[in-house]
Amino acid sequence: MSVAVCVFVLTLSTLNGVVSGVLSSPTNVQLTSRDLNLVLSWDPPAEAPSGLIYTTEFRSLVRNYSPGCVNITTFQCELSNFNISCYGTYIAKVRALLGEDASAWVESKDIMLDRDTLISPPSVSLLPIGQTLEVSIKDPEFKICSLRNVYSIVSYKITYWKEGQEEQARIHNDIQQDRVVIGDLDPLTKYCVQVQLITLRNRNPIESSGVLCERTGDTKNSPVVAAVIACAVIAVAVAVTVPAVVKWKSISHFIWPKVSLPRHFEKSLQATPESSVCLITQPTEEIAPVSIVTVEESSHEGTKESCYSKQLNGTVGNNCLHPAC
Repeated sequence: MSVAVCVFVLTLSTLNGVVSGVLSSPTNVQLTSRDLNLVLSWDPPAEAPSGLIYTTEFRSLVRNYSPGCVNITTFQCELSNFNISCYGTYIAKVRALLGEDASAWVESKDIMLDRDTLISPPSVSLLPIGQTLEVSIKDPEFKICSLRNVYSIVSYKITYWKEGQEEQARIHNDIQQDRVVIGDLDPLTKYCVQVQLITLRNRNPIESSGVLCERTGDTKNSPVVAAVIACAVIAVAVAVTVPAVVKWKSISHFIWPKVSLPRHFEKSLQATPESSVCLITQPTEEIAPVSIVTVEESSHEGTKESCYSKQLNGTVGNNCLHPAC
């Protein structure tokens, strides 16, 4: 009998209040922030039954609680999606739900967003220019607002050293620009660079960037010279090409001029001729005069001879209409 009672008690303990209608609350509830986001996270209750869901709420110091993530199965809630301020101080809470049963609320500690957020390291790139290194720095991207809007004073700490000689590192502090040229370096030597972002209001130490290493060049073969030459060639090409394109019509007329006939020739060729000047005239055949002499009366001899002679010559006139003909 006592064994059965013990088993019953242990079963009730394992269910942890499910039978009685009371759920255990989530544990390790905390608010965290990186790059001005705001995340509430927690652990599920110990030996939690399956099917648990969670509901969250949050508030600032000047407002009451507002709903956050509702009826979720994950163990964190991104509160940055609920219109929060870059400078606010926030508190959040969470509870577990199973059917009609609900656990007690568990509240987090407060967090001041701009003071307590963790800031990611800056992004850094190196460009060797002769015996110098150009360091380009890019600030981390924030979830809300921007780093320069939240922190009015931002500076960089640049540390650099010859590869393998980190103990002899040199430091440039309080750098305001995001592009810095490090000079006085040895030619054809590999240097390593690391950058850290500094703000006054954030109380968390900011991580340094990863270490980047680049080899310096030789002054005689500086890429700047090649870049200047390339730019000069491009400028000359543009200066020649653009006017050529703009003036192409005039240039083409100069190289290939149009040949045109004089105006009076064009008019004469276009006019329709009134008479044919190209007709081919057939050559006329000349007929030698032939005289026919007939033996007739002497009174008509001369007249007939004259008539025939004129007819054979192709001339017929009034004189040939003489009765004698």
